[in-house]
Amino acid sequence: MDKVELAIFERRLAAVCDEMGAVLARAAFSPNIKDRLDYSCAVFDAGGHLAAQAAHIPVHLGSMAQAMASVVESTDWHPGDVLVFNDPYLGGTHLPDVTVVSPVFVGGAKVGFVASRAHHADIGARVPGSMPLARHLDEEGVIIPPGKLVRGGVLDEGMWREILADLGDPDLAAGDFQAQMAANRVGAARLAELVEALGAARYLEGLGDLDAYARRLASAAIARLPEGRYAFTDHLDDDGFGHTDIPITVTVDIHDGRAVVDFAGTADQVEGNLNCPLAVTAAAVFYVFRCLMPEQTPACHGAFAPIELRAPEGCLVNARRPAACGAGNVETSQRIVDALLGALAPALPEAIPAASQGTMNNVAMGGGEGGRWSYYETLGGGTGAGPQGHGASAIHCHMTNTLNTPIESLELHYPLRVLRYQIRRGSGGLGRHRGGDGLVREYQFLAPAQVTLIGERRRRGPWGLKGGEAGKPGQDLLNGDPLPGKARFQARAGDRLTIETPGGGGWGEPYPVP
Repeated sequence: MDKVELAIFERRLAAVCDEMGAVLARAAFSPNIKDRLDYSCAVFDAGGHLAAQAAHIPVHLGSMAQAMASVVESTDWHPGDVLVFNDPYLGGTHLPDVTVVSPVFVGGAKVGFVASRAHHADIGARVPGSMPLARHLDEEGVIIPPGKLVRGGVLDEGMWREILADLGDPDLAAGDFQAQMAANRVGAARLAELVEALGAARYLEGLGDLDAYARRLASAAIARLPEGRYAFTDHLDDDGFGHTDIPITVTVDIHDGRAVVDFAGTADQVEGNLNCPLAVTAAAVFYVFRCLMPEQTPACHGAFAPIELRAPEGCLVNARRPAACGAGNVETSQRIVDALLGALAPALPEAIPAASQGTMNNVAMGGGEGGRWSYYETLGGGTGAGPQGHGASAIHCHMTNTLNTPIESLELHYPLRVLRYQIRRGSGGLGRHRGGDGLVREYQFLAPAQVTLIGERRRRGPWGLKGGEAGKPGQDLLNGDPLPGKARFQARAGDRLTIETPGGGGWGEPYPVP
């Protein structure tokens, strides 16, 4: 394909993913999916390699890109099949993220796959919100190994009942599962239309051209980095079970337009649920390097080809089953980004920003009085300042790309009232360019509830660069009294929970005050 044809082809593939996402958001039942947009959609080739993705959640998409090939290879596919799974050690991220995969056939030949991954706030854990402080994968909810929920267009009623049986609100969950399947049906139809319009041979030629183009852009971007070895160590606060200052060490070797990213020296997997399957680690690494590539780089398999990932088996970022990993997906992935940016900062001093908030500030809650409810959300914070300007305030960043939950939706669906939702002024680190500020969100419970908090950057703030100061650490308060960053408690009606999220690090020496 020539340049114009290839650009149109790439956008048509991406439009399939965009339409899937629009259908999923409009059809979903839960606020976590329909309001926060905690989902991702992608198209894969017949071998399970990423062909296109929408601008959804980096940790979802990068991990699917890493793991889909093995899922695809191990399954016998037929028209009308729908595969579902959430097992983190078989292609998932953590148990709440459920992936639905559908094959696409044209003229009897398999031409590719469409997939949607969405976060289900109730996946059957022992605590509401399905983000417990767990030691074992089984404690985090229902484990769904890759299996066909639909075979040849016919729903497997036994598997359907088995999945829904352990969930607190099976009707709500069923609606979200069906929304994912609906999104896949639309994506499969649109992809089939594209293949039929181009012809199978031309379509495959386009995928090859797109992959080669992405590979060239990625290699050129890495080649612009000075060759050499760069290393950095950052730390997680704690795992919730007494293990503190958990190091993540990364070494990056740049040579001949390739990058070798090695996590030797990182802590062993821990007792708590900060552990990462390798697919999540790959997602964080791919994200950082994708940020260094030109904007027009296609989001496909070729863009990741010049990057080699190494991580010792059994370490925090390549954990072994059955290690709990619910927070690895949301918290450890953020710290991997921080460590990798810290390593690359000397190579690109005029491009790499200071550390952003480095956490997703996970809030999970629910109760049983008057009908069981289960809710989960993440909160934004400050982004790191960079050589080009100040950091952004009160937004999700890096490995998450969700919206906030609108207060109107939260108060409509749950026995909660939001008393404050504001920017946490002055929390960004000082510097020639200031880090973005975090936010303050204060809830009042209108009924008793179980609450789980999983947050990071509570002990030390996000680091600054080039003499910029660190951002303020976050803090959590119950009725004004401090809580640990990882906590589980029973709230009473009338209690107030306040979350103050971290600010981003500053960049450059602060200007002197006259």
